[in-house]
Amino acid sequence: MKYQSAPRWFLGHLEKVDPRSVWLHEAHGFTPWLLDNAEALSEALGIDLELTAAEHPVGGFALDLIGRDLTNNCVLIVENQLTGTDHGHLGQLLTYAAGTEAGTIVWLAT
Repeated sequence: MKYQSAPRWFLGHLEKVDPRSVWLHEAHGFTPWLLDNAEALSEALGIDLELTAAEHPVGGFALDLIGRDLTNNCVLIVENQLTGTDHGHLGQLLTYAAGTEAGTIVWLAT
């Protein structure tokens, strides 16, 4: 019986990184990156989605990202927070959800 040699794999270690060391400013760094790399969010969430706009106006506020949850055929909204969660952002997210009639709500926070 002939054995094939194992494929050559390069294994490493995952390293925890502070997102602020990669994106210095949430609105000017992370949000545009996520808009351009929606497939990363799609893969992480396990749904097909498209992100269509950043800083979408809702009342007197600006929602970080809006798009479509293609898997569930509904509006998808994303609130980014490169810090820990807080009640202020939760309130904003509820306002955004009501103002956009979102069916899928994503809150990204450290």
